[in-house]
Amino acid sequence: MTEFLTYHPPPPLSDYVHIFWYSNGLQSPHEKERVLPDGSIELVINLREDIIKLYDKETHDHFTSYQGSIISGPHSDFVVIDTASQTNTVGIHFKPGGAFPFFPVAIYELWNTHLSLEQLWGDKVKALRERLLEARSPTFMFHILEQFLIKMKKDTTNHPIITYALAKFQSPEYPLRISDITDQINLSPRHFIDIFKKEVGLTPKQFWRVQRFQHILSSIHKVDSIDWMDIALACGYYDQAHFIHDFRSFSGIKPTAYQSNQDFKNHVPLF
Repeated sequence: MTEFLTYHPPPPLSDYVHIFWYSNGLQSPHEKERVLPDGSIELVINLREDIIKLYDKETHDHFTSYQGSIISGPHSDFVVIDTASQTNTVGIHFKPGGAFPFFPVAIYELWNTHLSLEQLWGDKVKALRERLLEARSPTFMFHILEQFLIKMKKDTTNHPIITYALAKFQSPEYPLRISDITDQINLSPRHFIDIFKKEVGLTPKQFWRVQRFQHILSSIHKVDSIDWMDIALACGYYDQAHFIHDFRSFSGIKPTAYQSNQDFKNHVPLF
């Protein structure tokens, strides 16, 4: 039986977590796929085997192995994964900036990086995975993750400016300049950038560009006929060359090669 289940946690975790998710039995006709950046952090635990493979972005042949529980930091480019590792997995998709209170490092240290979760949370991760393996159902898994995350939360919250800035960056307003935000707050641009990198992991400019890319994907996902010039203009591009350059830098493919009918907009098959 194929399952892909999600759970939206209630407060207080709803301020930090987008969803808990569970995937089981998904069969893909392709062995690898690109995962496109969205500016957030993903925690993934492989329940099938204690290994996760990430492949070289250029050749797709060589891979790096991680223990079966990893943290995928905020990315400004794509990563290549094997679909076999998704056949029985559970994970946490944090909201942008939401992972900051749960980890003992500044989030910019996780930029474009993958780490075994043990490197951040130590021996607790092995015990967590064992409890998840013993869980009777995905619902129990979500409860285990929820209680674990509550215990791991530091006594800190995001800087108020981060909430304001994220809302601005995630709204489809084009063009948007960093000064449009710093002009509204009592912080210098340099101080704002430092806080943003510490809590979100990307610079404000990087994050805004990723969000614009995500807005493009949302605009074309499940759409039969796409007018690429209209999409480019609507997203603040003044010529097609810059639009194509940005799309390729985030996805590794041209816009016209993107398959808008795929189930998950941020997962692109590699055949």
